Amino acid sequence: MWPGQSFGLKVKNVLHTEKSQFQDILVFESETYGRVLVLDGVIQLTERDEFAYQEMIVHLPLFAHPNPKRVLIVGAGDGGVMREVCKHAGVEKVRLRARAARVRRMCGSIVGRAPCLPAACASAQSRSCLAGA
Repeated sequence: MWPGQSFGLKVKNVLHTEKSQFQDILVFESETYGRVLVLDGVIQLTERDEFAYQEMIVHLPLFAHPNPKRVLIVGAGDGGVMREVCKHAGVEKVRLRARAARVRRMCGSIVGRAPCLPAACASAQSRSCLAGA
């Protein structure tokens, strides 16, 4: 994908592989990064470092906004962005729109500790957290 660049992880065990309507999905256990979600051959998240991306993409804009009440998340079907948005007590409503519902469902059952739905909004009991394809 990026000429002259490569990144490798030692695969301990392949947990899941399939071709959905939109993408090739692979989940594997690596020796050093835990469970890894790969879509169309590109690593999307790992248990070891997924938080770094999720936190930066959410907290910077939400802390910059004077009073965020409603949040629309486009993509991010793994649920990590939603998990971080739901940490903001002032947010009253979160809506996730991801084209691949299969990734969303699979993250909860296979990826494990990595972000997933519906647990992503467990801390937002009084708020409306919706996920839709």
